[in-house]
Amino acid sequence: MQTQPVDKSLGPLPSHRDWGATPASREQEERTQAAGTMEIVYVYVKKRSEFGKQCNFSDRLAELHIDIPPNPELAEQFMERNPVDTGIQCSTSMSEHEANTERFEMETRGVNHVEGGWPKDVNPLELEQTIRFRKKVEKDENYINTIMQLGLIMEHCVKQNNAIDIYQEYFDDEDAVEVTEEAPSAKTINVFRDPQEIKRSATHLSWHPDGNRKLAVAYSCLNFQRAPEGMSHDSYIWDLESPNRPETVLKPSSPLVTLEYNPKDSHILLGGCYNGQIACWDTRKGSLVAELSTIEFSHRDPVYGTIWLQSKTGTECFSASTDGQVMWWDIRKLSEPTEVVIMDITRKEQLENALGAISLEFESTLPTKFMVGTEQGMVISCNRKAKTQAEKIVCTFPGHHGPVYALQRNPFYPKNFLTVGDWTARIWSEESRESSIMWTKYHMAYLSDGAWSPVRPAVFFTTKMDGTLDIWDFVFKQCDPALSLKVCDEALFCLRVQDNGGLIACGSQLGTTTLLEVSQGLCNLQRNEKNTASSIFERETRREKILEARHREMRLKEKGKAEGREEEPREEEVSINLEELVAKAEEEFFNVIYSEMKRKETEALKKPTEQKQSPEEEAEEAEPEVQGQGEDEEEEEEEQEEGPEETPH
Repeated sequence: MQTQPVDKSLGPLPSHRDWGATPASREQEERTQAAGTMEIVYVYVKKRSEFGKQCNFSDRLAELHIDIPPNPELAEQFMERNPVDTGIQCSTSMSEHEANTERFEMETRGVNHVEGGWPKDVNPLELEQTIRFRKKVEKDENYINTIMQLGLIMEHCVKQNNAIDIYQEYFDDEDAVEVTEEAPSAKTINVFRDPQEIKRSATHLSWHPDGNRKLAVAYSCLNFQRAPEGMSHDSYIWDLESPNRPETVLKPSSPLVTLEYNPKDSHILLGGCYNGQIACWDTRKGSLVAELSTIEFSHRDPVYGTIWLQSKTGTECFSASTDGQVMWWDIRKLSEPTEVVIMDITRKEQLENALGAISLEFESTLPTKFMVGTEQGMVISCNRKAKTQAEKIVCTFPGHHGPVYALQRNPFYPKNFLTVGDWTARIWSEESRESSIMWTKYHMAYLSDGAWSPVRPAVFFTTKMDGTLDIWDFVFKQCDPALSLKVCDEALFCLRVQDNGGLIACGSQLGTTTLLEVSQGLCNLQRNEKNTASSIFERETRREKILEARHREMRLKEKGKAEGREEEPREEEVSINLEELVAKAEEEFFNVIYSEMKRKETEALKKPTEQKQSPEEEAEEAEPEVQGQGEDEEEEEEEQEEGPEETPH
């Protein structure tokens, strides 16, 4: 790079003419480029007046301008420092710079492909017109050339796919994996936060049925009449790879408490609203509600459970609410429910006696049975195909001390089901109705949700109000969870496990959905795990049956003793009454005898021969005077006459 020296201190050259770069300098630059000594050349072009006075350099002898001789007196003001330590950095000095790169946000948009490209005068629905147009296009020379060119590209792709399959699973045939000694672990891989300023609770989660690459989250405030003003009603569908912005926004008329994907059609979602209505969305039609139940025939309380039924049409579902009703619906006609069952365990079908439903369970292998978890802590087993309404409630299980927030059958052994409520999680068997066969210890924090692992029969998950996720493996450890993970500081409200068991989504009180990935040991079936879990369930069921029989015997004995005790107090009461009567008669008898003896004594002492009476005798005579029974008037006059004589004493 060649530049001319500039000395602006000398001032600009007094000239009225504009100057550019000199021809000599340009020739020199061209020679430099031609020689190849310097690849990069930057030419400064500006006016000559801005260069200032031209500098002229020449050779000359050195000149001494200032000479300061040494002053010995100044040395007295200083002290010599010996030795001197000086740090020397041997490595090259480096500097660190940080820069924020431009943020790149990704956005996914769906496209619905329909048959197009037809001219305006051709109706694609008319078969004759389309055939006629195709024949016309096929005769065109450009059409043949285009097909030949595209055919070569397609042939190359087909051969490439035949050579190697990039999606081939090499170890997909193995059913079980050897038991690994890897410690159970989980890690957070993504966090989806509620984009609204006024935060709401994430009340329900649902995985996309195809590939599980999307997650639907329902947001609402469950505090009765305490919802903040301006709170949004929107719920979202998130793409796991883009947590910054939701992929789809669902706009209900009332906040959603529950939200479920249709397993047969991934574009259809079913939602239960806070005001009791049932809403249905078709994501191909946009964010607005596609179908909505009429409020007159809907639930009276928030809808806490919605489940799709395994039907041929894929349009049937049912819902449950705390108003004590379970309703069946067909989304093709949501104006009114097709069937209603009232959760009245007295079998009188009275809505005021119904128990509020807060969780639902339906197993496709048992199409006529369903289970309901209630606010009162009881689990109700029902049969939809019963002849009468009263027979639809089959039996009850005395579950928890509080609401049953989660209820789910074991995916491998449907006779055993999991319930979560109060401070414990319990495992039940349909054969033992009086008590659960297994249960966790009482935790310090309230439990809010739970679910079985879809791939391991002995693993289940629970969430707590202190923000902790517990993973239980009762084959590995029964007293404590195999892994306890602090997910967030606020309370966790809901939990959902992916179909392959590797990912877990947890929704919190502030609307934050955390996505966790568990270790391979927790999401792969272990060797002989099915047999082990089955034997544990059978053993605990037998034990509970024996205990129930023993308790029934003890209750019968106590009932018999209680009936015998009721007869014994009657005999004791009769005996007590007789003893009291005898004692009272004896007391009266001795009182009569005592009074007679006193009277005779007083008569013997009060003879006319006696002139004086002692104070003791006077006291003895005072008692008959108080009694006043059987004494003559003459004796009273004598006592009054003798009284003044004894006054001095």
